Amino acid sequence: MKILIINWQDIQNPFGGGAEVHLHEIFKRIAAKGHSVTLFACEFKDCDKEETIDGIKIIRHGSRSLFNFGVKKYYKQHFENEDFDIVIDDINKIPFYTPLFVKKPILAISHHFFGRSIFRETNFIAGAYVYIAEKLIDFFYKKTKFVVVSESTLDEFISRDFDKKNFDIVYNAISQEALPMNVGKKNDNPTITYFGRLKKYKSPDHLFRAFSLVKDVLKNAELYVIGRGDFRSELEKITQELNISSAVTFFGFVSEEEKIELLTKSWVAVNTSMKEGWGITNIEANACGTAVISADSPGLRDSVKQGLSGELYRYGDIEDLAQKIVKIIGKPTQLEKYSEGAIEWAKRFSWEQSANKMLKIIEKTIEQ
Repeated sequence: MKILIINWQDIQNPFGGGAEVHLHEIFKRIAAKGHSVTLFACEFKDCDKEETIDGIKIIRHGSRSLFNFGVKKYYKQHFENEDFDIVIDDINKIPFYTPLFVKKPILAISHHFFGRSIFRETNFIAGAYVYIAEKLIDFFYKKTKFVVVSESTLDEFISRDFDKKNFDIVYNAISQEALPMNVGKKNDNPTITYFGRLKKYKSPDHLFRAFSLVKDVLKNAELYVIGRGDFRSELEKITQELNISSAVTFFGFVSEEEKIELLTKSWVAVNTSMKEGWGITNIEANACGTAVISADSPGLRDSVKQGLSGELYRYGDIEDLAQKIVKIIGKPTQLEKYSEGAIEWAKRFSWEQSANKMLKIIEKTIEQ
């Protein structure tokens, strides 16, 4: 087949995240099966306008802030008359409204709606722009076939009066061959790790406040922070306010090798986000033999097996989070049980399985 994908960003874009990993890991495997895969995405600083990565031909055009406004024109000029069998519309914040101008079969991918949570991340004008753009999905994509990454996202669409029969779920996964998939040696001191982008809507400050309560019980506890983002300066101020700066280490962006080493040595990883499409970082931590304590938020609750791979806490409840942390790391037998359960849960998710399912959905969409 000849497949065209439209997404804001590609795997090399410094602003990329879980959505880009999901897209790349699945479609590089589809390309490896002999299918032609082209990805149209925005440009970024010092990027090549065209390159091929893992069998995916990437064409970059237009700035990140205005990319969506040029998609229709570029498609009409460069893609419309090519013999693509299907167009994959990866909806990430602002949709491209491809059903209005693409005559080929369309399969949309959606991770989650930002909804009102966008107003925690940006100013009212920018937030309203995203909020209204998402609302328009209800009108222009009603008959489109969709792939979503979790039951939570599917529930969101159904609540917006979409037809369930137009939806399939393809989970985020992990590259099992690149991760330990066993329980390694933990740090001597109880180590709690935040792993993800440092964005306000992801609420990492909740963990910092919970950590100050954990320190009252476990004096030698340490907090690792892996990731970068514009909320870091605020978090650094919070460490000063709570008098925990000596126990907190900001690692920023790390290599894959260092990420695996830090997650393996951690006693528990914590995910505090108010909303996600799934929780790929949760599964990666599990694959390193580390239990996860996660907010019981849309998307995240789907990536945690309560009592096996970790625990869920009430989003925003700092005391509940602190208690869950102490519960798991306060007793060696409890920690060992969850660490082994984390591996058991992580084994259920592989990119190869997700790619095979996506391929079947693409074939079915074209046939219909």
